[in-house]
Amino acid sequence: MTTPKFSRRTFSRRSFTRLAAAGVVLSAAFAAVPARAEGVLRIAQQFGTLYTPFHVLREKGLIEKHGKELGIDIKVEWIRLSGGGAVNDALLSGSIDIASAGIGPFLTIWDKTRGTAQEVKIVGAFGAQPNFLLTNNPNVKTIKDFTDKDKIATPAAGVSVQARILQMAAEQAFGPGNAKKLDPLMVTLPHPDATAALIAGGTEITSHLSNPPFQNQALKDTKVHKVFSSYDILGGPATPTVAYTTVKFRQENPKTYKAFQDAFAEATKWVDENKKEAAEIYVKVEQSKLDPAFIAEVLSDPEVTYTLVPLGTIKFADFMNRIGAIKNKPTSWKEFTFEELHSASGS
Repeated sequence: MTTPKFSRRTFSRRSFTRLAAAGVVLSAAFAAVPARAEGVLRIAQQFGTLYTPFHVLREKGLIEKHGKELGIDIKVEWIRLSGGGAVNDALLSGSIDIASAGIGPFLTIWDKTRGTAQEVKIVGAFGAQPNFLLTNNPNVKTIKDFTDKDKIATPAAGVSVQARILQMAAEQAFGPGNAKKLDPLMVTLPHPDATAALIAGGTEITSHLSNPPFQNQALKDTKVHKVFSSYDILGGPATPTVAYTTVKFRQENPKTYKAFQDAFAEATKWVDENKKEAAEIYVKVEQSKLDPAFIAEVLSDPEVTYTLVPLGTIKFADFMNRIGAIKNKPTSWKEFTFEELHSASGS
C-alpha cells in the first residue's frame, strides 16, 4: 500500500512560530506584509479529500476566472500547513488571507478575535463528512480500552477538530468533567504521517483520529479497525472543516473576496456533480500515488455531503464553551459566518 506524495513546504505550528520568532523569511508567501490592494490572494490548505474543492478551483483557475468577471486580475498563492494552530498563527500574522482548518481551531480564533479589528468569520464549509477513530491495537474496541501505552495521533493535539471530537467522545464515555481524560494520549502528527505509522505498526502510534482518504486507505489494512465515527459522537452529519478570513480582509478587498467565494461555491457544486474527474484532479494536484478510482469511491461515499453551509458547528461551540476552551458562546451559527451563507439552513 502506498502513501500519497505531498509538497515539501509543510509546516506545523511549532515550526512556523519558531521560524517566525527567529525572523526567518520562509518565502514571499509567508512574509508578513501590510494590507494589500485588490488582486492578491494567499490561501492555506491542509490534507485530505475534503479539500478537493480547493484542488478543483486551483486546477481550473476559477478564482482567476471570477476575478476577471469582476474586472481584476488575481494572483493566487498556495501554502500547505498542518494543524489549525499553524493556520491561525499565519492568518493573524498577515501571512495568509484565506485559512482552512477544523471547526475547533476556527472557533478558537473566532473567540479570540470577536469584536476586534482582526475578527474572523467563515466563508464556507468543505462539506459534511465523518472522521474515524482508527486503531491497530486489537484490544481496543471502545475508547474505554485505551491504556497509557497507546498514543492517538491528531493534526494538533488538544485543539484540532479531531482532538475536540475525541474530547466529546471521552465526555460521553466517562461522564461530565472527563472531556480531557484522553488528552495525555494525544500526539500531534499530520494525517499522511499518522496513516503511515498506523499501517506500519511498531511505533507508539497505535491510533489515529483521521479523515478521508487516509481513513479509507488505512482500513484496507487488516490490522486496522474503526473504533467510532464522528457521526456517532455528534448524532449525525457535521462539517468538520471550514474556510475563513478576517472581516477586515473582506472589507478591504471586496472583489478579491467575492471572486474567491464564488469560485469556492462553483467548485463545491462541480465536485458533487463530477466525482470521477474531481478524483483525477485531486491525484494530480497532490501528486498522489493513490488510484483515482479509489479517490472517486471516497468522494462518492453516501455519508459525504458537499455544501458550503456549516452543519453541526453549534454543537462544537457549545462543547468548547462548556469545557472553557472558548469564552463566548454563540447563540447561532450565523454569528461566526459571513452573510452570504445566512439564507441557507445551517446549524
